[in-house]
Amino acid sequence: MSVALRRGLEPVRSVLPGGAVVIVQETPLASAVSINATFRAGSLHETDELTGLAYLTGKLLDRGTRRRPGEVIAEELDERGVSLKVSTTRHALTLSCTCLSEDFDEVLAIVIDIVRRPTFPEVEIVRRRAETLTGLRQDEDNTGVRAVECLFELLYGPRHPYARHAKGTVDTIERIDRAAIAAFHARFVRPAVLSLAIVGSVDHRRAVTRAEAELDGWTGAAAAPVVVPPPAELPLRRLRRLAVAGKSQSDIAYGFTTISRRDPRYYAYWMMNNVLGQSGLGGRLAENIRERQGMAYFAYSAFDPAFGRGPLVVRAGVDPNNVERALDAIDHEVRQLGAEGPTEAEVSETREYLIGSIPRLLETNSGIAAFLQTSEQFDLGLDYDRRLPALLEAVTIDEIRAAAAEVLIPETAAVAIAGPSRD
Repeated sequence: MSVALRRGLEPVRSVLPGGAVVIVQETPLASAVSINATFRAGSLHETDELTGLAYLTGKLLDRGTRRRPGEVIAEELDERGVSLKVSTTRHALTLSCTCLSEDFDEVLAIVIDIVRRPTFPEVEIVRRRAETLTGLRQDEDNTGVRAVECLFELLYGPRHPYARHAKGTVDTIERIDRAAIAAFHARFVRPAVLSLAIVGSVDHRRAVTRAEAELDGWTGAAAAPVVVPPPAELPLRRLRRLAVAGKSQSDIAYGFTTISRRDPRYYAYWMMNNVLGQSGLGGRLAENIRERQGMAYFAYSAFDPAFGRGPLVVRAGVDPNNVERALDAIDHEVRQLGAEGPTEAEVSETREYLIGSIPRLLETNSGIAAFLQTSEQFDLGLDYDRRLPALLEAVTIDEIRAAAAEVLIPETAAVAIAGPSRD
Protein backbone atom coordinates (compact mmCIF):
# COMPACT_ATOMS: atom_id res chain seq x y z
CA MET A 1 0.00 0.00 0.00
CA SER A 2 2.87 2.38 0.63
CA VAL A 3 5.90 3.24 -1.45
CA ALA A 4 8.24 1.62 1.05
CA LEU A 5 6.10 -1.47 1.62
CA ARG A 6 5.57 -2.13 -2.08
CA ARG A 7 9.12 -1.43 -3.15
CA GLY A 8 11.10 -2.46 -0.08
CA LEU A 9 13.04 0.82 -0.13
CA GLU A 10 12.63 4.08 1.77
CA PRO A 11 12.61 7.45 -0.02
CA VAL A 12 15.68 9.55 0.78
CA ARG A 13 15.53 13.35 1.20
CA SER A 14 18.60 15.57 0.78
CA VAL A 15 19.04 19.35 0.93
CA LEU A 16 21.73 20.66 -1.42
CA PRO A 17 23.97 23.68 -0.71
CA GLY A 18 21.84 26.06 -2.79
CA GLY A 19 18.70 25.07 -0.88
CA ALA A 20 17.20 22.66 -3.41
CA VAL A 21 15.51 19.60 -1.92
CA VAL A 22 16.11 16.27 -3.68
CA ILE A 23 13.89 13.30 -2.86
CA VAL A 24 14.87 9.97 -4.36
CA GLN A 25 12.72 6.85 -4.32
CA GLU A 26 14.39 3.77 -5.74
CA THR A 27 12.00 1.43 -7.56
CA PRO A 28 14.26 -1.23 -9.10
CA LEU A 29 11.40 -3.27 -10.54
CA ALA A 30 11.11 -0.89 -13.52
CA SER A 31 13.96 0.15 -15.82
CA ALA A 32 12.75 3.74 -16.00
CA VAL A 33 13.09 6.93 -13.97
CA SER A 34 10.56 9.73 -13.47
CA ILE A 35 11.83 13.26 -12.83
CA ASN A 36 9.59 15.89 -11.27
CA ALA A 37 11.05 19.37 -10.72
CA THR A 38 8.68 21.71 -8.88
CA PHE A 39 9.28 25.37 -8.05
CA ARG A 40 7.14 27.59 -5.82
CA ALA A 41 6.56 29.92 -8.76
CA GLY A 42 2.89 29.81 -9.68
CA SER A 43 0.33 32.44 -10.57
CA LEU A 44 0.17 33.55 -6.92
CA HIS A 45 3.40 35.45 -7.63
CA GLU A 46 1.95 37.51 -10.48
CA THR A 47 0.49 40.98 -10.25
CA ASP A 48 -3.02 41.90 -11.30
CA GLU A 49 -1.54 43.89 -14.17
CA LEU A 50 0.29 40.89 -15.66
CA THR A 51 -1.92 37.87 -15.03
CA GLY A 52 -0.88 34.89 -17.13
CA LEU A 53 2.82 35.64 -16.63
CA ALA A 54 3.55 32.36 -14.83
CA TYR A 55 1.60 30.41 -17.45
CA LEU A 56 3.42 32.06 -20.36
CA THR A 57 6.80 31.62 -18.65
CA GLY A 58 6.11 27.90 -18.32
CA LYS A 59 5.23 27.61 -22.00
CA LEU A 60 8.55 29.22 -22.95
CA LEU A 61 10.98 27.45 -20.64
CA ASP A 62 11.90 24.67 -23.06
CA ARG A 63 12.15 26.92 -26.13
CA GLY A 64 15.91 27.34 -25.79
CA THR A 65 18.74 27.77 -23.28
CA ARG A 66 22.21 29.32 -23.38
CA ARG A 67 23.57 25.83 -24.07
CA ARG A 68 20.83 24.33 -26.25
CA PRO A 69 18.60 25.93 -28.89
CA GLY A 70 14.98 24.87 -28.74
CA GLU A 71 15.28 22.47 -31.67
CA VAL A 72 18.25 20.74 -30.00
CA ILE A 73 16.23 20.27 -26.79
CA ALA A 74 13.39 18.74 -28.79
CA GLU A 75 15.75 16.44 -30.69
CA GLU A 76 17.63 15.28 -27.57
CA LEU A 77 14.39 14.44 -25.78
CA ASP A 78 12.75 12.87 -28.82
CA GLU A 79 15.63 10.53 -29.57
CA ARG A 80 15.32 9.21 -26.01
CA GLY A 81 11.56 8.86 -26.25
CA VAL A 82 10.98 11.49 -23.57
CA SER A 83 7.91 13.74 -23.44
CA LEU A 84 8.47 16.75 -21.18
CA LYS A 85 5.39 18.25 -19.52
CA VAL A 86 5.44 21.79 -18.11
CA SER A 87 2.47 22.81 -15.94
CA THR A 88 1.63 25.87 -13.86
CA THR A 89 -0.78 26.12 -10.93
CA ARG A 90 -1.56 28.84 -8.42
CA HIS A 91 1.43 27.85 -6.30
CA ALA A 92 3.86 25.91 -8.47
CA LEU A 93 5.62 25.56 -11.79
CA THR A 94 6.43 21.92 -12.55
CA LEU A 95 8.46 20.07 -15.16
CA SER A 96 7.97 16.31 -15.31
CA CYS A 97 9.06 13.46 -17.57
CA THR A 98 9.99 9.77 -17.58
CA CYS A 99 13.06 8.30 -19.24
CA LEU A 100 14.95 5.02 -19.43
CA SER A 101 17.35 4.45 -16.55
CA GLU A 102 20.31 4.47 -18.95
CA ASP A 103 19.34 7.98 -20.10
CA PHE A 104 18.85 9.45 -16.63
CA ASP A 105 22.05 11.50 -16.47
CA GLU A 106 21.47 13.14 -19.86
CA VAL A 107 17.76 13.82 -19.31
CA LEU A 108 18.33 15.29 -15.85
CA ALA A 109 20.98 17.57 -17.37
CA ILE A 110 18.47 18.76 -19.99
CA VAL A 111 15.73 19.40 -17.41
CA ILE A 112 18.03 21.42 -15.14
CA ASP A 113 19.43 23.33 -18.12
CA ILE A 114 15.89 24.26 -19.16
CA VAL A 115 14.95 25.69 -15.77
CA ARG A 116 18.35 27.23 -15.05
CA ARG A 117 19.37 28.91 -18.32
CA PRO A 118 16.33 29.72 -20.50
CA THR A 119 16.84 32.42 -23.12
CA PHE A 120 13.19 33.14 -24.01
CA PRO A 121 13.79 33.84 -27.72
CA GLU A 122 11.65 36.68 -29.05
CA VAL A 123 10.35 34.58 -31.95
CA GLU A 124 9.10 31.95 -29.48
CA ILE A 125 7.46 34.60 -27.30
CA VAL A 126 5.51 35.80 -30.33
CA ARG A 127 4.48 32.24 -31.16
CA ARG A 128 3.49 31.23 -27.62
CA ARG A 129 1.68 34.51 -27.04
CA ALA A 130 -0.40 33.88 -30.17
CA GLU A 131 -1.19 30.34 -29.01
CA THR A 132 -2.25 31.64 -25.60
CA LEU A 133 -4.47 34.32 -27.12
CA THR A 134 -6.12 31.69 -29.31
CA GLY A 135 -6.72 29.56 -26.21
CA LEU A 136 -8.24 32.50 -24.35
CA ARG A 137 -10.64 33.21 -27.21
CA GLN A 138 -11.64 29.56 -27.27
CA ASP A 139 -12.23 29.72 -23.51
CA GLU A 140 -14.64 32.61 -24.08
CA ASP A 141 -16.81 30.12 -25.97
CA ASN A 142 -16.46 27.33 -23.37
CA THR A 143 -19.34 27.26 -20.91
CA GLY A 144 -17.42 25.14 -18.39
CA VAL A 145 -14.44 27.50 -18.27
CA ARG A 146 -16.65 30.57 -18.12
CA ALA A 147 -18.73 29.19 -15.24
CA VAL A 148 -15.72 28.16 -13.14
CA GLU A 149 -13.84 31.42 -13.67
CA CYS A 150 -16.93 33.39 -12.73
CA LEU A 151 -17.47 31.22 -9.65
CA PHE A 152 -13.96 31.91 -8.37
CA GLU A 153 -14.53 35.66 -8.73
CA LEU A 154 -17.75 35.33 -6.74
CA LEU A 155 -16.08 33.20 -4.05
CA TYR A 156 -12.88 35.19 -3.54
CA GLY A 157 -13.54 38.65 -4.93
CA PRO A 158 -12.10 39.87 -8.27
CA ARG A 159 -8.80 41.09 -6.77
CA HIS A 160 -7.91 37.88 -4.92
CA PRO A 161 -5.05 35.85 -6.48
CA TYR A 162 -7.19 32.69 -6.48
CA ALA A 163 -9.70 34.51 -8.71
CA ARG A 164 -7.13 35.26 -11.42
CA HIS A 165 -7.62 33.53 -14.73
CA ALA A 166 -4.87 30.92 -15.10
CA LYS A 167 -3.96 32.00 -18.63
CA GLY A 168 -4.41 35.70 -17.95
CA THR A 169 -6.56 37.88 -20.18
CA VAL A 170 -6.20 39.05 -23.76
CA ASP A 171 -5.10 42.46 -22.46
CA THR A 172 -2.46 41.19 -20.03
CA ILE A 173 -1.02 38.55 -22.38
CA GLU A 174 -0.61 41.14 -25.11
CA ARG A 175 1.33 43.36 -22.67
CA ILE A 176 3.72 40.68 -21.36
CA ASP A 177 7.14 41.12 -22.98
CA ARG A 178 10.48 39.36 -22.73
CA ALA A 179 11.67 41.64 -19.92
CA ALA A 180 8.70 40.67 -17.74
CA ILE A 181 9.18 36.95 -18.45
CA ALA A 182 12.92 37.06 -17.73
CA ALA A 183 12.33 39.03 -14.52
CA PHE A 184 9.71 36.54 -13.31
CA HIS A 185 12.08 33.65 -13.98
CA ALA A 186 15.05 35.33 -12.31
CA ARG A 187 13.05 36.19 -9.20
CA PHE A 188 11.01 33.05 -8.63
CA VAL A 189 12.62 30.10 -10.45
CA ARG A 190 15.54 29.52 -8.11
CA PRO A 191 17.17 26.48 -6.48
CA ALA A 192 16.10 27.69 -3.04
CA VAL A 193 12.47 26.95 -3.98
CA LEU A 194 13.14 23.79 -6.00
CA SER A 195 11.88 20.38 -4.96
CA LEU A 196 13.27 17.63 -7.20
CA ALA A 197 11.64 14.20 -6.96
CA ILE A 198 13.44 11.33 -8.72
CA VAL A 199 11.70 7.96 -8.75
CA GLY A 200 12.76 4.78 -10.48
CA SER A 201 15.61 2.42 -11.17
CA VAL A 202 18.44 4.68 -10.06
CA ASP A 203 20.72 4.56 -7.03
CA HIS A 204 19.81 7.37 -4.67
CA ARG A 205 23.44 8.35 -4.10
CA ARG A 206 24.04 8.65 -7.84
CA ALA A 207 20.82 10.66 -8.31
CA VAL A 208 21.75 13.15 -5.59
CA THR A 209 25.30 13.47 -6.93
CA ARG A 210 24.06 14.15 -10.45
CA ALA A 211 21.51 16.71 -9.21
CA GLU A 212 24.16 18.49 -7.15
CA ALA A 213 26.52 18.61 -10.13
CA GLU A 214 23.87 20.07 -12.44
CA LEU A 215 22.78 22.66 -9.86
CA ASP A 216 26.33 23.59 -8.82
CA GLY A 217 26.93 27.34 -8.95
CA TRP A 218 23.26 28.25 -9.28
CA THR A 219 22.54 30.57 -6.37
CA GLY A 220 19.96 33.08 -5.25
CA ALA A 221 17.87 33.42 -2.16
CA ALA A 222 14.18 32.64 -2.31
CA ALA A 223 11.85 35.57 -2.85
CA ALA A 224 9.76 36.58 0.13
CA PRO A 225 6.86 34.14 0.49
CA VAL A 226 3.51 35.34 -0.78
CA VAL A 227 0.82 35.11 1.89
CA VAL A 228 -2.57 34.07 0.54
CA PRO A 229 -5.14 36.58 1.77
CA PRO A 230 -8.44 35.33 3.17
CA PRO A 231 -11.37 35.23 0.75
CA ALA A 232 -13.95 37.95 0.77
CA GLU A 233 -16.45 37.30 3.56
CA LEU A 234 -19.79 37.29 1.73
CA PRO A 235 -22.40 35.44 3.80
CA LEU A 236 -25.22 35.88 1.28
CA ARG A 237 -25.96 33.79 -1.79
CA ARG A 238 -24.54 35.15 -5.05
CA LEU A 239 -25.77 34.02 -8.47
CA ARG A 240 -24.56 35.15 -11.88
CA ARG A 241 -25.71 34.02 -15.32
CA LEU A 242 -23.44 34.22 -18.35
CA ALA A 243 -24.91 34.06 -21.85
CA VAL A 244 -22.80 32.07 -24.33
CA ALA A 245 -24.36 32.09 -27.77
CA GLY A 246 -24.79 28.96 -29.84
CA LYS A 247 -24.55 26.45 -27.00
CA SER A 248 -26.80 23.46 -26.39
CA GLN A 249 -25.62 22.83 -22.81
CA SER A 250 -25.51 24.91 -19.65
CA ASP A 251 -22.73 24.52 -17.10
CA ILE A 252 -23.36 25.09 -13.42
CA ALA A 253 -20.49 25.92 -11.05
CA TYR A 254 -21.63 26.14 -7.42
CA GLY A 255 -19.37 26.40 -4.41
CA PHE A 256 -17.98 27.57 -1.11
CA THR A 257 -14.61 28.54 0.32
CA THR A 258 -13.36 26.06 2.91
CA ILE A 259 -10.04 25.46 4.69
CA SER A 260 -6.32 25.26 3.91
CA ARG A 261 -4.52 21.99 3.27
CA ARG A 262 -2.67 22.15 6.57
CA ASP A 263 -5.87 22.49 8.60
CA PRO A 264 -6.28 19.42 10.86
CA ARG A 265 -9.90 19.15 9.68
CA TYR A 266 -8.68 18.34 6.16
CA TYR A 267 -9.45 14.62 6.40
CA ALA A 268 -13.00 15.21 7.63
CA TYR A 269 -13.59 17.65 4.78
CA TRP A 270 -12.10 15.21 2.29
CA MET A 271 -14.46 12.45 3.42
CA MET A 272 -17.45 14.81 3.50
CA ASN A 273 -16.79 15.88 -0.11
CA ASN A 274 -16.48 12.26 -1.15
CA VAL A 275 -19.97 11.56 0.20
CA LEU A 276 -21.37 14.65 -1.51
CA GLY A 277 -19.99 14.25 -4.98
CA GLN A 278 -17.01 11.93 -5.44
CA SER A 279 -17.82 8.44 -4.19
CA GLY A 280 -18.58 5.89 -6.88
CA LEU A 281 -19.81 7.75 -9.96
CA GLY A 282 -20.45 11.01 -8.17
CA GLY A 283 -21.84 10.51 -4.66
CA ARG A 284 -25.18 11.95 -3.64
CA LEU A 285 -25.13 14.59 -6.38
CA ALA A 286 -24.86 12.14 -9.27
CA GLU A 287 -27.28 9.72 -7.65
CA ASN A 288 -29.95 12.42 -7.51
CA ILE A 289 -29.30 14.60 -10.56
CA ARG A 290 -27.90 12.17 -13.09
CA GLU A 291 -29.13 8.71 -12.09
CA ARG A 292 -32.50 9.32 -10.43
CA GLN A 293 -33.72 12.36 -12.39
CA GLY A 294 -31.67 11.83 -15.56
CA MET A 295 -31.20 15.54 -16.20
CA ALA A 296 -27.41 16.00 -16.07
CA TYR A 297 -24.62 14.92 -18.37
CA PHE A 298 -22.34 14.97 -15.32
CA ALA A 299 -22.58 16.01 -11.68
CA TYR A 300 -19.82 15.90 -9.08
CA SER A 301 -17.98 17.94 -6.46
CA ALA A 302 -14.28 18.69 -5.98
CA PHE A 303 -12.38 19.79 -2.87
CA ASP A 304 -9.11 21.65 -3.55
CA PRO A 305 -7.38 23.10 -0.48
CA ALA A 306 -3.88 24.54 -0.73
CA PHE A 307 -1.87 27.15 1.19
CA GLY A 308 -4.92 29.39 1.22
CA ARG A 309 -8.53 28.51 1.92
CA GLY A 310 -9.43 26.33 -1.02
CA PRO A 311 -12.79 25.88 -2.72
CA LEU A 312 -15.35 23.11 -2.66
CA VAL A 313 -16.92 23.23 -6.10
CA VAL A 314 -20.02 21.44 -7.39
CA ARG A 315 -20.13 21.04 -11.18
CA ALA A 316 -23.04 19.95 -13.36
CA GLY A 317 -23.67 20.00 -17.09
CA VAL A 318 -27.34 20.07 -18.02
CA ASP A 319 -29.83 20.82 -20.75
CA PRO A 320 -30.63 24.56 -20.55
CA ASN A 321 -34.27 23.69 -19.82
CA ASN A 322 -33.17 21.77 -16.71
CA VAL A 323 -31.00 24.45 -15.09
CA GLU A 324 -33.48 25.45 -12.38
CA ARG A 325 -34.37 21.83 -11.55
CA ALA A 326 -30.69 20.89 -11.34
CA LEU A 327 -29.97 23.89 -9.12
CA ASP A 328 -32.84 22.90 -6.82
CA ALA A 329 -31.45 19.35 -6.65
CA ILE A 330 -27.96 20.62 -5.77
CA ASP A 331 -29.45 22.85 -3.06
CA HIS A 332 -31.38 19.87 -1.70
CA GLU A 333 -28.35 17.57 -1.46
CA VAL A 334 -26.12 20.29 -0.03
CA ARG A 335 -28.71 21.32 2.54
CA GLN A 336 -29.48 17.76 3.61
CA LEU A 337 -25.84 16.75 4.06
CA GLY A 338 -25.09 20.01 5.86
CA ALA A 339 -28.03 19.61 8.24
CA GLU A 340 -27.91 15.86 8.90
CA GLY A 341 -24.39 14.79 7.98
CA PRO A 342 -23.56 11.45 6.36
CA THR A 343 -24.92 8.10 7.41
CA GLU A 344 -22.80 5.46 9.11
CA ALA A 345 -22.91 3.40 5.91
CA GLU A 346 -21.68 6.34 3.81
CA VAL A 347 -18.79 6.97 6.18
CA SER A 348 -17.79 3.32 6.11
CA GLU A 349 -17.97 3.17 2.31
CA THR A 350 -16.09 6.44 1.92
CA ARG A 351 -13.33 5.35 4.28
CA GLU A 352 -12.94 2.05 2.46
CA TYR A 353 -12.95 3.78 -0.93
CA LEU A 354 -10.34 6.41 -0.01
CA ILE A 355 -7.99 3.97 1.70
CA GLY A 356 -8.39 1.55 -1.19
CA SER A 357 -7.49 4.28 -3.68
CA ILE A 358 -4.08 4.99 -2.10
CA PRO A 359 -2.23 2.17 -3.91
CA ARG A 360 -3.58 3.45 -7.24
CA LEU A 361 -1.85 6.78 -6.58
CA LEU A 362 1.44 4.88 -6.32
CA GLU A 363 1.16 2.49 -9.26
CA THR A 364 3.63 4.38 -11.47
CA ASN A 365 6.93 6.15 -10.93
CA SER A 366 5.36 9.44 -12.02
CA GLY A 367 2.49 8.93 -9.56
CA ILE A 368 4.95 8.30 -6.73
CA ALA A 369 6.92 11.42 -7.69
CA ALA A 370 3.77 13.57 -7.62
CA PHE A 371 2.78 12.07 -4.23
CA LEU A 372 6.23 12.83 -2.82
CA GLN A 373 5.99 16.41 -4.08
CA THR A 374 2.66 16.88 -2.30
CA SER A 375 4.17 15.45 0.89
CA GLU A 376 7.10 17.87 0.59
CA GLN A 377 4.96 20.87 -0.29
CA PHE A 378 2.76 20.51 2.80
CA ASP A 379 5.39 19.07 5.20
CA LEU A 380 3.59 15.73 5.48
CA GLY A 381 6.72 13.61 5.80
CA LEU A 382 8.30 10.85 3.74
CA ASP A 383 6.17 8.25 5.52
CA TYR A 384 2.89 9.98 4.67
CA ASP A 385 1.72 7.11 2.45
CA ARG A 386 1.98 4.74 5.42
CA ARG A 387 0.29 7.11 7.86
CA LEU A 388 -2.55 8.13 5.55
CA PRO A 389 -4.78 5.07 6.13
CA ALA A 390 -4.61 5.60 9.91
CA LEU A 391 -5.40 9.30 9.49
CA LEU A 392 -8.55 8.38 7.57
CA GLU A 393 -9.46 5.64 10.04
CA ALA A 394 -9.26 8.16 12.88
CA VAL A 395 -11.91 10.51 11.43
CA THR A 396 -15.20 10.21 13.29
CA ILE A 397 -18.68 10.65 11.90
CA ASP A 398 -19.17 13.63 14.24
CA GLU A 399 -16.11 15.36 12.70
CA ILE A 400 -17.53 14.83 9.21
CA ARG A 401 -20.92 16.12 10.33
CA ALA A 402 -19.24 19.21 11.80
CA ALA A 403 -17.39 19.86 8.53
CA ALA A 404 -20.61 19.53 6.54
CA ALA A 405 -22.54 21.79 8.92
CA GLU A 406 -19.84 24.45 8.74
CA VAL A 407 -19.69 24.81 4.97
CA LEU A 408 -22.73 23.22 3.26
CA ILE A 409 -25.25 26.04 3.57
CA PRO A 410 -27.08 26.80 0.28
CA GLU A 411 -27.95 30.33 1.43
CA THR A 412 -24.24 31.23 1.39
CA ALA A 413 -23.32 29.48 -1.88
CA ALA A 414 -21.87 31.22 -4.90
CA VAL A 415 -23.41 30.08 -8.19
CA ALA A 416 -22.35 30.73 -11.77
CA ILE A 417 -24.35 29.44 -14.75
CA ALA A 418 -23.01 29.68 -18.28
CA GLY A 419 -25.07 28.68 -21.30
CA PRO A 420 -27.50 29.91 -23.93
CA SER A 421 -29.54 32.94 -23.03
CA ARG A 422 -32.89 32.19 -21.44
CA ASP A 423 -34.39 34.77 -23.81
